[in-house]
Amino acid sequence: MTVHLPTPASPLNIGTRGSPLALAQAYETRSRLMDAFDLPQEAFEIVIIKVTGDMIQDRALKEIGGKGLFTREIEEDLLAGKIDIAVHSMKDMPTIQPDGLLLDTYLPREDVRDAFISPTLSGISELATGAVVGTSSLRRKAQLLNRRPDLNVVEFRGNVQTRLKKLADGVAECTFLACAGLNRLSMDQVPATPVETNDMLPAIAQGAIGIERRLEDARMEHMLAALHHTPTGQRLAAERAFLKRLDGSCETPIAGLAVLEGDQLRLRGEVLRPDGTEAIGGERIGPIDSGEKMGIALAEELLDRAGDGFFDWH
Repeated sequence: MTVHLPTPASPLNIGTRGSPLALAQAYETRSRLMDAFDLPQEAFEIVIIKVTGDMIQDRALKEIGGKGLFTREIEEDLLAGKIDIAVHSMKDMPTIQPDGLLLDTYLPREDVRDAFISPTLSGISELATGAVVGTSSLRRKAQLLNRRPDLNVVEFRGNVQTRLKKLADGVAECTFLACAGLNRLSMDQVPATPVETNDMLPAIAQGAIGIERRLEDARMEHMLAALHHTPTGQRLAAERAFLKRLDGSCETPIAGLAVLEGDQLRLRGEVLRPDGTEAIGGERIGPIDSGEKMGIALAEELLDRAGDGFFDWH
């Protein structure tokens, strides 16, 4: 088929949120498309779209609607043809896409670990009894309280820069950010200590960028195929199947990570009560192409072990 590539006169519109990290991810996508098809930067237009999740900063995500808050307006513009593709942080993405949209392109995954952020300390174990920790993540809160029930965890929303300012202002003694975000923003000056995944299992799909397109858009299907990173796709297939079977939302503390080990895929998963009083984890190892089945099986195992009432926390 003949594919009409974008030109400065008829640019390809890339939709994104407006935070510095979201823009960095959109620029990476643009750069990879430029390299793949030998196109000038002027053949692309970065379109910033305001999303509800960024506009409401004074309440916890679970109070205002969960993950779709970071995607709804972008997906509406994609369906309406105002943009050609949408660039997302995969850990923000619901497991089901709106009719007419497809999310099947992933860029190479960054560091999956959480980073412990403090100007004076290098880890959770150094926090004094009753120390104040800032995080907007229900997963991180539950994991922290499971290990350190004495900690005082406070809401800490905003982009990377906003959270760092809150830390500098003394709102909390430490916070957590994704290593991937810090790396993509080249924020080497941030006092960050990576937390190994055995100590803190990350969010599903943490560190991965996904690119969404219209289902019937053959031109975008062709162009994005040149960008897709298969190993990242294999890992996310297992993680997102695990999340989907658990019916994960911003009200459910869920962690999971799939890694490729030779010709095998190893998937670890964890569900927690929001107050950290209980954590249930498990693992599956199997052929790489069975990742989705493994994700579902591990989710069903954890649901069975959790029993009735484990997720009834309202």
